[in-house]
Amino acid sequence: MKKIVLIGSGGSGKSSLAQKLGDILAIEVYHLDAIFWKPGWVGTPKEEQKTVQEELVSRESWIIDGNYGGTIDIRLQAADTIVFFDLSKWVCIYRVLKRRVQYRNKKRNDMAEGCEERINLQFLKWVWEYPEKQKPKILEKLHGISNEKEVIILKYPKDVRDFLEKVNSIN
Repeated sequence: MKKIVLIGSGGSGKSSLAQKLGDILAIEVYHLDAIFWKPGWVGTPKEEQKTVQEELVSRESWIIDGNYGGTIDIRLQAADTIVFFDLSKWVCIYRVLKRRVQYRNKKRNDMAEGCEERINLQFLKWVWEYPEKQKPKILEKLHGISNEKEVIILKYPKDVRDFLEKVNSIN
């Protein structure tokens, strides 16, 4: 595990696990949200996202968390390990709401400067519909590369804890 991608719904725990894996494995962590959002929630153009990700995945080792479906293939092709968070939409919505309260008027460490925690209806809708709209596309991609890479699917918070424990015991 030297090139790790974490994907899944908002609120699934990607950033938290990425940071913990980074600490255990001593691998640099890249949060795509922190890279691709500018102050005031201004997005980065797709071409720039693509260029940045191609540079990141050319490095010897990395952990990248984030979805960004338009550029996901760049990360999936370069990764040796893919972790897909397939948690319940209820868990994800709860965590998004909890995070909003926890980081009210503050910046999370996995977000860009000038992007304080916020929630809007569009984001909540995306999280709620993730299992129906995004998950099938991701599972199809993962099925196509599962023979070449280690694909780990975490369905429950306990699966996440067990995976982290396993990685910790190996290192």
